[in-house]
This record gives sequence, structure tokens and C-alpha cells, in this order.
Amino acid sequence: MPLFWKPYQSDATQFIESLKKKDPQLEARQREGRSLLWDRPVDRSTQKEFEAAKVAQQPYVYQTKG
Repeated sequence: MPLFWKPYQSDATQFIESLKKKDPQLEARQREGRSLLWDRPVDRSTQKEFEAAKVAQQPYVYQTKG
């Protein structure tokens, strides 16, 4: 391995790193936006009701019953 060897970075990685350098608050805003939709507490009783209300799918979905 050469003395001045640099690890490879893809173009996408370089682009993301440049975005983060231009806007240091970018990652914090991304986490804040994610928390609006995904990082929420789960209501276990409601989750159990959803699981109990599921209808089993028939093996061949396009075939009509009859």
C-alpha cells in the first residue's frame, strides 16, 4: 500500500459530503423531518387490533370465488 494512499469514494459519496460541508444543518433538518413521520411511539393495543383485523389473502388473487 502506498504511503499517500487515499480510500476510494464514489461520486455520490463525494456529492453528499459536499452538501454537508455547504450546509452544516442539513443532517439535523433531515433527522427532524424523519421524526415527523417515522419516529413515533407505537400504541400496542391498536397494533394488536390491526393484526387481528387482517384478512387472509387467497393463493391466487385474480381468481374469483365461485
